[in-house]
Amino acid sequence: MSKIHAAITAVNGYVPEYILTNQELETMVETNDEWITSRTGIKERRILKGEGLGTSDMAVPAVEGLLKKRGISADEIDLIIFCTTTPDLPFPATANILAHKIGAVNAWGYDLQAACSGFIFGLATGAQFIESGKHKKVLVIGGDKMSSIINYEDRATCIIFGDGCGCALLEPNTEGFGIIDSVLKSDGAGSHLLFQKSGGSVSPATHETVANKEHYAYQEGQAVFKFAVTNMAEVAAEVMERNNLVADDIAWLVPHQANKRIIDATANRTGISADKVIVNIERYGNTTNGTIPLCLWEWEDKFKKGDNLILAAFGGGFTWGSIYLKWAY
Repeated sequence: MSKIHAAITAVNGYVPEYILTNQELETMVETNDEWITSRTGIKERRILKGEGLGTSDMAVPAVEGLLKKRGISADEIDLIIFCTTTPDLPFPATANILAHKIGAVNAWGYDLQAACSGFIFGLATGAQFIESGKHKKVLVIGGDKMSSIINYEDRATCIIFGDGCGCALLEPNTEGFGIIDSVLKSDGAGSHLLFQKSGGSVSPATHETVANKEHYAYQEGQAVFKFAVTNMAEVAAEVMERNNLVADDIAWLVPHQANKRIIDATANRTGISADKVIVNIERYGNTTNGTIPLCLWEWEDKFKKGDNLILAAFGGGFTWGSIYLKWAY
C-alpha cells in the first residue's frame, strides 16, 4: 500500500477592505513611514471595521471561496481546526461558530492557539487525521482580528499587526505529494516577552486591568526579534537538512510575515534566493495566524504540481516550526 500523505488540495483567503497606511499611523503615534518601512518592511495593513464583527466573519468568505474552488459542499468537511489568537469568544470554539455559519453539519472542530505559529501547528495536526485514515477532508484555518487586541497608542505593536484570514483543505494523497515532514518547537521561557497580560484566569478583567490597558498585546521588541531571527531560520534549515534538501531543490519559501528582516535572515540561512521567497508583508503586515495561508492563496497560481515548499513561522510563547511539503496540484 502506498503511504498516505495529507495534501493541500485548495487554498483561499480574505482580507478586510479598510487599509491602515503608515501615513495614517503617523497621526496616531509618534512614528513615520520611513521608520516603519526600514524596520519592518510594512507599508499598510488591513483592519476589520464594523460593529460586532469577529475573526469568524473573515473566515466565512475565505472558506466559502475555498469550497467553491474545490467543488465541494460544507457538509463534506470532517474536521475544522481554527488557528487563532483572537477567537470570537473565550468559548465556545470559533471553529464551532464557523461550522454553524457555513453549514458544516458533519464536522467536529476546535481552536488551536500557538500565536503566529498556529497555522503550521494546525497543518501538522490536521495531517495526522488524514494519514491515520480517520478523516478525508480536514479544513485548517488561520485567521486573526489583531486590531481587537492592539493598543493604537503603543508604537511597538500597532505598526506591525493587521487583520486577515486564510484557509487550506487537507485530503489524502498516495502519489507522494503533500506534507512530508515537520519540525515543531515551543519554549514557555519567552512567554513574558510577547503576551497579553490580562483577560485569562490568572488576571480576569476588572476596571483596573481595562484602565491599565492590560488587554492588549505586549511585546519586548528587541528580545523577540533576536529569538525569532535565529530560531525561525534554524528550524527551516533543520527540516531541509532532515530531508536532504538544498536550496536548489526548493521552489518556494513561505515564511511567516512578522518582519522583513526575519524573512531575509531565514532566506539567507537556508540559501534560498530572494526570487523564491514569498513576501506580502508590505501590504498586510503581520496577520498572525493568517500570514502563511494568505501567502499560499496569493501565490497559488504560481505553484506547480510537485513543487517543494518550505513553510516557517515563529510566534509568542515562544512557538516556532517548519513544514516541508510537495504541492499537489
